[in-house]
Amino acid sequence: MVVLTGAGISRESGLDTFRDPDGIWSRVRLEDVATAEAFRRDPARVQAFYNARRAALRDPAIRPNAAHLALARLEREYPGEVFLVTQNVDNLHACALEGKKIGSNFELLPMHGELTKVRCAETDIVYDWMEDIKADSQCACCYETNLRPHIVWFGEMPLYMDKIEHALQECDSFISIGTSGNVYPAAGFVQQVKFAGRGKTIELNMEPSQGHSLFDE
Repeated sequence: MVVLTGAGISRESGLDTFRDPDGIWSRVRLEDVATAEAFRRDPARVQAFYNARRAALRDPAIRPNAAHLALARLEREYPGEVFLVTQNVDNLHACALEGKKIGSNFELLPMHGELTKVRCAETDIVYDWMEDIKADSQCACCYETNLRPHIVWFGEMPLYMDKIEHALQECDSFISIGTSGNVYPAAGFVQQVKFAGRGKTIELNMEPSQGHSLFDE
């Protein structure tokens, strides 16, 4: 089973979505905060944007909701393999799993990166990081001030794509939850499953996604 989640699954926890009429991209231009060019042009602005997103995760009121907990229950009880692929950069799926070591029958794959991690811009080494990234924040591997959010920006290659594409080819069911169907490559996953010809496809959304007609249910 492959489960894909998007920002809609975290909305009930109090986090903003991106592409809804009142979402983040209605207030901030993605070209200003979510590209490598933006980071080179104005790193302070980009860091401030992600610092604010990370600060929200430190709020005790931001907790996994019933949907995150249901998927954690799936991890415990489903007898087959589950690949939980998320477009979200929050840590709510991981929190719902309560820090347990993921077994061989389950993988959590945050394809767009993680807010709770940073990456050295020189070495690509990734570190856990829950605080703000400041102008004088030093990297642990080279002691330079060249940390960037561990986020896949527009124009960059999503993470774990080899694993994801293999799972899509082999899955018996593909479930898409809380995603707009606007952002590729995730928006094309349903077509990959259809092309493989073996998996049932299900969309669970409050509103139909852009690609809702491609799903079986």
